Amino acid sequence: MEKQFIILLIKLAAAASIASILARSSKFLNLLLRERRTMLEQLQLSLGISGFCGTGSIVRIYTQSYAAADMCLEGSLLAGLIGGYISGLLTGVICSIPALLHGEYLAMPLYAAVGVMGGLLRDLAYDQEEVWRISPFFDLSVYRLIRYPEARRRSLFQIVGLFTIVLAELMRYTVVRLFGERMIFAFYLPQGGWANTPVFVSTIFTVALPLKIWVSARNERLLENKERLLVEARLSALSAQINPHFLFNTLNTVSSLIRTNPDKARQVVYKLSNILRRLLRKTDNFAPLREELAFIDDYLSIEMTRFGDKLRFVKDVEPGTLDCQIPAMLLQPLVENSIKHGLARKVDGGTIRLESRFERRPEGLRLLLTVADDGVGIEEERLESILEQPGIGVSNVNERLLVLFGANYRLSVTSQSGEGTKTVIEIPA
Repeated sequence: MEKQFIILLIKLAAAASIASILARSSKFLNLLLRERRTMLEQLQLSLGISGFCGTGSIVRIYTQSYAAADMCLEGSLLAGLIGGYISGLLTGVICSIPALLHGEYLAMPLYAAVGVMGGLLRDLAYDQEEVWRISPFFDLSVYRLIRYPEARRRSLFQIVGLFTIVLAELMRYTVVRLFGERMIFAFYLPQGGWANTPVFVSTIFTVALPLKIWVSARNERLLENKERLLVEARLSALSAQINPHFLFNTLNTVSSLIRTNPDKARQVVYKLSNILRRLLRKTDNFAPLREELAFIDDYLSIEMTRFGDKLRFVKDVEPGTLDCQIPAMLLQPLVENSIKHGLARKVDGGTIRLESRFERRPEGLRLLLTVADDGVGIEEERLESILEQPGIGVSNVNERLLVLFGANYRLSVTSQSGEGTKTVIEIPA
C-alpha cells in the first residue's frame, strides 16, 4: 500500500514537471492562447502532449518499474479538454501506439474515447474559458454552488468536469475487470473496491495540475500582451497629439502664402506632402536618427518660409549616431517649442542648434540629443514645472520616453531669461 502511494505521488510530480516543460515552450504556449485552432494547430497540440505521454508509456513498458511515467489516459483527456475532439482523438491514438505494440490492444480505443470525451466536456462549457477553471476540490465547487447562486453555471460545469475525470478512470477500471490487465495498463490493488480510491484521486490531480500550471502561464502571457497593447495605444495617442498640431501650423502658413506668394505656397505644400508621406509610411515607435533629422530639415524649411533669414539652424551630429534608433517624432516638438516660445517673440530671430553624441557611462553606451536655442528663455516659475504641464511640447516628449524606457532615460531643460533654452535627452544607445 505504501509503495502504491509513493508511485502515485511520483506520478503527480512527473505530471507537474511535464506541464512546466511544455509551458516554457513559446510555441506550445501560443497554442494554449488560442481558443479557435486550425487543423494544423490541433495536430501540433496533440503532438506536444502525446509526445510526452507516449514517451512515458515507453519508459513504463521497457523498464517494467516506472509505472508512474504512464499518463496516456490523463493526457488524452487534457488534449480533448483544451483542443477539442480532434486533438483528444489524435492524442489518444498516438500515445497508445507503444502500448498497442506491447500487446495492450484495448489501449487505443480507450484513450481515443477518453480524448473524445474531453472534447465533449469542452463543448458543454458555456464559455470555453471555463475549461481552465476545473478544480479538483469537489467540496469547494459544491460550496460555491450553494453560496453563489449567480455563478451556478460555473459551479455546475466544474462539478461535471470533476465527474468526467472520474468517469475516464472508471472506464479503465471496468476494462481491467472485464478483460484483465494484459489488455490495458492499470495500477490497481488486487483487492479492488474502495482500496483503489487513491488511484482515482491521483488521476483527478494529474489532470488538474497541468491545467493550473498552463492557465498560470497563459494568464501571464495574456497580461503581457495587454500591457504591450496598452503601451502601444498610449504611444499612438501621444503621437496623435503631435501630428495634428504641426499640421495645423503648416496649413496656416500655406493659407497666408496662397495670395501673396503662390510659388512659395506650392513649395511648402510639396514639403508638407513629403512629411505626411513619411508619417503615413512609418508605423513603428522607433526610427533611425538619420530619418528624424531629414524630417526636421523638411519641417524647418517650411518654418523658414515664415521667418526667412531670422531663423537659422545648425547641426552638430556625430556620424556614428545617425543609425541609432530613437523614438519617432521625438525631436520635432522640441524644435517647434524653440521656434514658438523662444524665437518667435524675439525681434531679430535666432538660431536653433541640434547636437547628437555618444557618452560612455557605467550602465553602458548612451546617446545624448540636445536641442538648444538663443531665444527669450523660460520664466523660472514655469521652468520648475515644465515636465508636468499638460500639452504638446516637452511634457509630451517626457511621457513618451517614460512609456518606452521607464526609468532608463534622462530629460533635462535648462533656461535663462533672455539667453535661451537647452533641452537634453539621454537614452540607451
